[in-house]
Amino acid sequence: MKLLIIEDSASLRRSLRIGLANLGFAVDDTGDGAQGLSMAMTGEYELIILDIMLPSIDGITLLQTIRTKQVDSKV
Repeated sequence: MKLLIIEDSASLRRSLRIGLANLGFAVDDTGDGAQGLSMAMTGEYELIILDIMLPSIDGITLLQTIRTKQVDSKV
């Protein structure tokens, strides 16, 4: 299962990435909303873990954009 973590806290993002990778998940991550949106639009993720307060694009706007574009991921 391929996951995307969009979280601006580097320590939390790292902990999630390591923990999920140790459980066998393929994990990509970013700390920036705009980069996260780009990754969500181009990658095929089964699940996106999304923070609400992000730099450049907030999580709510990012979620609305993902849903408008009908990205086939669980967010």
